[in-house]
Amino acid sequence: MRAYYFDNLEGDQRLPHDSGMDVSDEILRSIGVLHWRIPIDAEGKRGITKNHDIVAISKEGLGDEFETKIKSFYHEHMHEDEEIRYLLEGTGFFDVREHSSESWIRCHMGAGDLLVLPAGIYHRFTLDMGNRVRTMRLFKDEPKWIAHNRGDQTDANPYRLEYLKSIEVQ
Repeated sequence: MRAYYFDNLEGDQRLPHDSGMDVSDEILRSIGVLHWRIPIDAEGKRGITKNHDIVAISKEGLGDEFETKIKSFYHEHMHEDEEIRYLLEGTGFFDVREHSSESWIRCHMGAGDLLVLPAGIYHRFTLDMGNRVRTMRLFKDEPKWIAHNRGDQTDANPYRLEYLKSIEVQ
């Protein structure tokens, strides 16, 4: 996985939008984002979670819904649970919001990359120009995946406030 600051230029969300400014693992850890490159077989979890599912996103699989669906993933949002994703096939971008600067950090992920986003962090997802990805969503307990789009109410969400506390934001 490669992480860098998003360039904020207009254009297709699936383009790299690479500012040329790389983001270190230390910066990612400071906002609670963890990642590894590990070999896991396509159906194995290695006991790290209780539940998982497989999600495939492609033009072929989604047909006429494709553009609408990838645009919906690109809305800035947070979850009240960790988001744990392992890419099985394809490539895509997870953008995470660096709280201190409000900058987007773009994480370009490919097969074999595992990303853990803490509950309460603002983020978004999009495919890259390859237009396909197959991911394993991992859940610590019962699967839940509710996106809370950013807004005043979400800014006051207890999970968001706990996240900010965890990265020592006053």
